[in-house]
Amino acid sequence: MIAKPDRISRSALSSVNVSFEFFPPKTQEMEESLWDSISRLAPLSPNFVSVTYGAGGSTRERTHATVSRIVRETRMKPAAHLTCVGAARGEVNEVIRDYHGAGVRHIVALRGDPPTGIDQPYAPHPQGYQTTADLITGIKAIGDFEVSVSAYPEKHPQSPNLLHDIEILKRKVDAGADRAITQFFFDNSVYFRFLDVAAAAGINIPILPGIVPVQNFKQTANFARRAGSSVPAWLADRFDGLDDDPVTRRLVAAAVCAEQVIDLIDRGVTDLHFYTMNKADLVFAICHLIGLRPQMAEAAEAAA
Repeated sequence: MIAKPDRISRSALSSVNVSFEFFPPKTQEMEESLWDSISRLAPLSPNFVSVTYGAGGSTRERTHATVSRIVRETRMKPAAHLTCVGAARGEVNEVIRDYHGAGVRHIVALRGDPPTGIDQPYAPHPQGYQTTADLITGIKAIGDFEVSVSAYPEKHPQSPNLLHDIEILKRKVDAGADRAITQFFFDNSVYFRFLDVAAAAGINIPILPGIVPVQNFKQTANFARRAGSSVPAWLADRFDGLDDDPVTRRLVAAAVCAEQVIDLIDRGVTDLHFYTMNKADLVFAICHLIGLRPQMAEAAEAAA
């Protein structure tokens, strides 16, 4: 059953914060699509917007260019992703300093995936940062950065069990992480169980739920399996038979995401992180449903 919006109090809605994730574009067409999405979502005044960093640092220049433009042309606060993979410590430190010089004060510190894929064994660079906790220490030593990290409510696909993941998250917190952002999930009970286990381990930083509006079910389900996120049977049933019906698929996607988000807010969640896939419409619609409205100053700036 879809949760009823009137279950959410006005005070709960007024305290909801959102953040958005984008990825750096590869082509001019993708560049235009990205900035159309940024212009659409900027007036919602997100707490921050993160920009991903490709496997093995493959998007280093494009990530830097994107976050630098966000700093120059919007009021949004960018959070630049940074990984340990495929680079010596000095090279990573150079990236950190470049971000600081560009006005970036928030980094999402990640171990990173091997260039060969998320499901391949991880091998740290012999002269690089060995773990995310090491990277956080290095970031904090270089500048006054806020640092976010990843969390996996259903465990990282390469972890032996959830408690191993919790131990790694605790090391990241002890190294100075300010918040965690979860891998996306579809069953909210998974997220709340993870919060309980994290709290029992003494982890007291905010843990933001990662939300993905399903633009394409088959693609999302395939990535979910590789990333360690379960795909409930009820979710597959909702998209069954819609492969060639994009209009209905989008309506179903909006309903499914709205149901999840409203339930999270109804259960006390005040911060939501959306994986936008560089597409604004579904995310904007969900934000509208939970009461977020464009700020006029931001709207005027985005239209300028």
